[in-house]
Amino acid sequence: MSTAAARAAAWLAQDPDPQTRAELQDLLDRAAAGDADAAAELEDRFDGRLAFGTAGLRGRLGAGSRRMNRVLVGQAAAGFAAYLREKAGPDATPTVVIGYDGRRNSQVFATDSAELLAGAGLRAILLPRLLPTPVLAFAVRHLDAAAGVMVTASHNPPDDNGYKVYLGGADAGSQIVAPADAEIAAHIQHVADEADLGALPRDHGYETAPESVIDAYVAATAAAGPAPAAAAGLRWAYTAMHGVGWETTARILDAAGYPRPTLVAAQIEPDGAFPTVSFPNPEEPGAMDLAFQTARDADAELVIANDPDADRLAVGIPDPTADGGWRRLSGNEVGLLLGWQAARRAAAAGSAAGASLACSLVSSPGLQAVAEHYGLDFHATLTGFKWISRAPGIVYGFEEAIGYLVNPDQVRDKDGISAAVAVLKMASDARGEGRTLADLLDEFAATFGAYASDQVALRVEDVAIIARIMASLRASAPTALGEAQVLGVDDYRDGFESIPPGDVLRLRLTGDARVLVRPSGTEPKLKAYLDVRGDSVADAAARLTALRAAVTSLLHSFT
Repeated sequence: MSTAAARAAAWLAQDPDPQTRAELQDLLDRAAAGDADAAAELEDRFDGRLAFGTAGLRGRLGAGSRRMNRVLVGQAAAGFAAYLREKAGPDATPTVVIGYDGRRNSQVFATDSAELLAGAGLRAILLPRLLPTPVLAFAVRHLDAAAGVMVTASHNPPDDNGYKVYLGGADAGSQIVAPADAEIAAHIQHVADEADLGALPRDHGYETAPESVIDAYVAATAAAGPAPAAAAGLRWAYTAMHGVGWETTARILDAAGYPRPTLVAAQIEPDGAFPTVSFPNPEEPGAMDLAFQTARDADAELVIANDPDADRLAVGIPDPTADGGWRRLSGNEVGLLLGWQAARRAAAAGSAAGASLACSLVSSPGLQAVAEHYGLDFHATLTGFKWISRAPGIVYGFEEAIGYLVNPDQVRDKDGISAAVAVLKMASDARGEGRTLADLLDEFAATFGAYASDQVALRVEDVAIIARIMASLRASAPTALGEAQVLGVDDYRDGFESIPPGDVLRLRLTGDARVLVRPSGTEPKLKAYLDVRGDSVADAAARLTALRAAVTSLLHSFT
């Protein structure tokens, strides 16, 4: 018997899921009969483990240690329980809140986790039904819990699921960062090495969170952006992208006083198969086509889309120059408008001193210009809201991947629902002045400068190529990119400007431009983020086009 087959047999012995047991037994039988494809599949599934890191776990559903399944999730829950018990001490009983979205197996994974956490002697509280990720992040703080677990793969492909971990207390409901990730991973590995999942104690008497927790999130989110008078009659369209956003969003709209939208009916109910989109991410080409069609039919003024677990937000506006007459605003465009709104609010309230705006390194530098204009502090962080949410004095944060933190007193994570309320308020205020979101973008450029951003991604088959490219750029960075000269290179590998170490390079260019290069954290891609500040929108667009061509040529020269 091969090593992979032996591991598979041991896995099979503790797997409580009939579906993955049958799947794995079929592979074992076929491999034993000489099927080379089945043997190769076993090798792939059991060659190591799905790594637990600062994003928790995320991967394809299926049997095996490199897939998402009940064995892997059970080991994660047991390891996390051991970590929390160790941190709390022998006399404490940590509380953990567990939430789940509408993906395949999300509820099963969440229930397994609640049973195992309770069986380990913790107070486990399961949210009462499938709900958005921001509700779980809110519940960690609202219930003064030691930790939270959200079962979701966010906007990943339909066959994926994931396990996201939050910490309470001093971490205020933020996602985990080092060294907690490595410490939790070590406990999980110990469970995997030493314990039979079937023998671990389970307690079916875990608690179910009361509806008052969801009521509190609804009230807090509605209060952060009550509808102005000009919201009356606002025509807009909304899609949940087959996710869990609509039920909670609808309650908040009513509480805050906004008109109900025209719904993208085919995408409004949770459906883990995501039948109308090939990739359930509003950023992906074609993902918002149904929403734009709905908006055209309804003569809408804007479109709002959440991703499947409603922690991200996309916004679309009419644009006669775009194909179909509508375009999706970039994450940077929305992020800068919301940052401007937050800064003005802080300044008007006299609370700018000590308050800060924050965004990831790869997001638009325009947010720093806004912060400086209004006398707020500014913090650039590594990518991910686990870092953004920890910025001192934060009143607002965003990253270009359509994530926004607009209500940090309630949720220390990106929140696509509270961001939707903030966008509706901003659009309604502009509407009261006879203006649109497009007009606000023009005003932003006139006030702070014309910031333009883009991305170039290089997808590879062998991830080792990415490491070689990063090493080459570190050893010999280009002296120019097109007509822009490279003024300097900042390497974040060992930490830089009070930012923890990260595999990121920043090339500072003439003409108030920059390029940041980093490996993707979730895909076999090398990503380059391009930012230009121009004298006008047209100037910035032209320079960005030239810079994109130069960066594309540079990256492809390595392959």
